[in-house]
Amino acid sequence: MSPATTTGLRAWHILWRNLAAMIYDTLLVLPLFMATTMLWVTVYGPRSAEQATVPNELQWFSWLLILLGFFGLFWRKNGQTLGMQAWRIQLVNSSGSTQISWYQCLRRIVVALISATCLGAGYWWCLIDRSGRTWHDHASQTRLVLLPKKATQ
Repeated sequence: MSPATTTGLRAWHILWRNLAAMIYDTLLVLPLFMATTMLWVTVYGPRSAEQATVPNELQWFSWLLILLGFFGLFWRKNGQTLGMQAWRIQLVNSSGSTQISWYQCLRRIVVALISATCLGAGYWWCLIDRSGRTWHDHASQTRLVLLPKKATQ
């Protein structure tokens, strides 16, 4: 499917599918976060109640690497995470190809996190943007497209 302009109802359709895919993917990423935290707690050991066990910077950096690894590997392979596959959406670059660079993945993840911390404003932006793109779509020069249903036999 070509990355046709998504406006009006089409933008709503992709937005709710994107949110559903995010929930699906969150259920896959959370165990990775938990395992990493367990690893760091094992390495740093327990400390006093006043002092954090794992340095905050190390924890946040680890989580960012997990996000980059998880989403980057899936997006670079075929433009879809498992959640995106379930909801029939695909990430494409500005030329319509699924060839996404690591730099685009990093920009997309960082700006998506910023979008989420702004009460989701970056996600809701697709409803007023003429091309139906979010902040992280613009920042990474990518977009989500809705894939057609597969023909049943």
